Amino acid sequence: MLLKDRVAFITGAGSGIGRATALRFAREGARIAALGHTREPLERLVSEIESGRGEALALVAEVQDPQAMQMAVAATVARWGRLDVVVANAGINGVWATLEDLSPEDWDHTLAVNLRGTFLTVKYAVPHLRQRGGSVAIVSSVNGTRIFSNTGATAYSCSKAAQVAFAKMIALELARDRIRVNVICPGWIDTNIDDNTDKHEGLAEARPRVEYPEGAVPLTDGGPGSSEQVARTLLFLASDEADHITGTEMWIDGGQSLLQG
Repeated sequence: MLLKDRVAFITGAGSGIGRATALRFAREGARIAALGHTREPLERLVSEIESGRGEALALVAEVQDPQAMQMAVAATVARWGRLDVVVANAGINGVWATLEDLSPEDWDHTLAVNLRGTFLTVKYAVPHLRQRGGSVAIVSSVNGTRIFSNTGATAYSCSKAAQVAFAKMIALELARDRIRVNVICPGWIDTNIDDNTDKHEGLAEARPRVEYPEGAVPLTDGGPGSSEQVARTLLFLASDEADHITGTEMWIDGGQSLLQG
């Protein structure tokens, strides 16, 4: 029970990495504040956790909304009286388009969800984490950190690169409060993030022609990783097993970014 009696606030918890992480943390004894923008999948998650004798709370909010995020964190602390772990996972691929086709509005929306959302999640959690120390894990990506060959993913990649810089800045700022801040950078993971990706026509012509060996992910013979594999890394970072790790990014991609960077 690596997280027994701790309270974990997880954004983007309705599906994919967030859902897998919530379930894994709950099995390790954590009480889960599961935040997302749609109630139904959160309620299914809460029901599954409670059926396993865990405790969970569904919170509906848009991560880019300051008031909503402040209220969500407050509701978590009101429920359990503490906050120990934050997983800033919520994010979108957004619009993938060439620079000329990418609108300012599409750029702003991607940065608002991915970067502003991360900022607000951590900002409002810090006063509570400061009470007894804790762990923050930010879910970034191989895009913008090791891979720069996905033409059209400019807004997404910039948001993900900025998350790493944000994490390193606040890791130093919060170290005196015994708050650890780390980043994971998943590669191709079997989630539904492609459902919120809008790829414009013309990207195929704009993308450089590169030939890779058969299979994009060396460690899995070309197949994707699983959300559960990412959740295990997040569990490690949230636990006392990682109590001397902060300001560090970890790539979880089966070697994909080494091949495609």
